[in-house]
Amino acid sequence: MNKIANRAVMCEVLKEAAARDRDVVVLCSDSRGSASLTSFAEQFPDQFVEVGIAEQNLVSIAAGLASCGKKAFAASPASFLSTRSYEQCKVDCAYSGTNVKLVGISGGVSYGALGMTHHSAQDIAAMSAIPGMRVYLPSDRHQTRRLFEALLQDDQTAYIRLGRNPVEDVYEEGHVPFEMNRATVLCEGTEVLLVGCGEMVKPIQDAAKLLNDAGISAGALDMYCVKPLDTEGLLRAAAGKKLIVTAEEHAPFGGLGSMVAQAVCANDPRRVLCLALPDEPVITGTSAEVFAHYGLTGPGIAQTVRNALEG
Repeated sequence: MNKIANRAVMCEVLKEAAARDRDVVVLCSDSRGSASLTSFAEQFPDQFVEVGIAEQNLVSIAAGLASCGKKAFAASPASFLSTRSYEQCKVDCAYSGTNVKLVGISGGVSYGALGMTHHSAQDIAAMSAIPGMRVYLPSDRHQTRRLFEALLQDDQTAYIRLGRNPVEDVYEEGHVPFEMNRATVLCEGTEVLLVGCGEMVKPIQDAAKLLNDAGISAGALDMYCVKPLDTEGLLRAAAGKKLIVTAEEHAPFGGLGSMVAQAVCANDPRRVLCLALPDEPVITGTSAEVFAHYGLTGPGIAQTVRNALEG
């Protein structure tokens, strides 16, 4: 079982970049520990800004630094970054076209027992609604590295959601098929297509295997690039399928499922089943416990697919 969290990989990539490029700067809102960025602050104190618990200031300061030529990475809990500083994300970053990478840490239900106040089940919808804002949810540590390496090479605003805890590997080290803004095909199938993002990619990968083992031909697609959505790749993978199933650690409105359903309905109508967190405060528990309760696991998703095909 992997013991390295995606946020720790982000820190390593940013440290490597900061050693080569003094324009790389990292900002936190009293969250360097939560973001696994303590070692960055220690090694590169002149390239680190601590603003305290002030998420609006965090984003505006990052935008100001970016307007002066810096490559700013602003990290804060996703639940606060996507709500408290929403206007700054919209105006100072996206509308102004500044090179700020907004990193929502401990996304989804990562904070577990802290409950709805600390959960970010609305951030995909909120951030995707901002013109000019890209939205990414990497699925494992290997893809996280590739994504941040790519983000360091461009000057466009983006929001990246990372979970708090280590997740199982989806890819093998050194064998990560990655193309910016292109979904990754995990496996091919003829009857069902499973589409996931972030921490739901491993469960759809597991579900696809269970379904294939049971004689149901299922493909799986890692849609780490929620915006821009890889519509071309989605439609190619969805062609001829009886059922499209999406899975996301998000509210049922405005997220991956809504985007996939919209794209499929507009271009190649077929049945789309969207699996997500409920439209209510979720139960208290660890991420694994929450996912199991709502059927967002490999076995749970596979059973839902079987039920849908039989119904």
